Amino acid sequence: MDKHLAIGADIGGSHITCAAVDLTTRTIIRESVTGREVDNQATAEIITDTWADALNEVIKGTGAVKIKGIGFAMPGPFDYVKGISYIKGVTKYEKLYGINIGSVIGSKLDLSGDLLIRFMNDASSFAVGEAWAGSAAPVNRSLAITLGTGFGSAFIENKIPVVDGPEVPRLGCVYHLPYREGIADDYFSTRWFILEYKKFSGKELKGVRELAEIASVDRIARDIFTDFGERLGAFLAPWLKGFRAEMLVIGGNISHAYDLFGEALENALRREGCDCRAALSVLKEDAAVMGSAYLLDDDFWRSIQHALPLM
Repeated sequence: MDKHLAIGADIGGSHITCAAVDLTTRTIIRESVTGREVDNQATAEIITDTWADALNEVIKGTGAVKIKGIGFAMPGPFDYVKGISYIKGVTKYEKLYGINIGSVIGSKLDLSGDLLIRFMNDASSFAVGEAWAGSAAPVNRSLAITLGTGFGSAFIENKIPVVDGPEVPRLGCVYHLPYREGIADDYFSTRWFILEYKKFSGKELKGVRELAEIASVDRIARDIFTDFGERLGAFLAPWLKGFRAEMLVIGGNISHAYDLFGEALENALRREGCDCRAALSVLKEDAAVMGSAYLLDDDFWRSIQHALPLM
């Protein structure tokens, strides 16, 4: 039987979301979507058991004979070629340090030994998903960003992440670039909103959603979103122009408040002479699942071999 299905697995900070994806039609098999909450400070065995439990549910519901393999959208630091985690110095997944995730997960799954397990950076997976089957599918060059607890990004040319060369920053992402008194991740993430609102109002909020909910009656909140959009547009414009990006795709939890900062962002791009079109992610939470499943497309897999070691 032709194995035309792949499982995409998005590994978040405290969850796994996985599903079977039809590589021919570029669609998620909706009834296969499975998720689990994950204790990211648990032992390696507990974490991988939780991941395997979710994956086995997809396998059981889909039929192992149809599945070509599994693609993981993984946070770093991670060896995406060998499948080894090098996460340390943070409060999540440290117990996985030095473990070959592919081998461990493979031993826990209800599939044959020839199952393919492949890995890609989570931000790259999101961007590839959007380029393969989402907002950026009509264009050749795009920059996809995720705005949330962190500032994820990936430059894409013909569905392939561009991670080096003169047109992109080091590592092919922008979170680490110097910005004001720190780096970009300090200013284009949830914690900036919380700190900024507290600075001007003296009040502490839990997150951006709460801030967006009061923006209609709170001038400080509205001004913060406008400032965010202007700064983000001015920061990204030189890179978008240098990469000759046709589209900026925006995802992540903060993107749900795009109506509060989108106009400011787009105006800032125009002022900087950048004609790149901005678009919200159409796949949203599905993007990383789709992008990681696409790792099982053999042509795509061969095309990204040079990029994986640099992610």
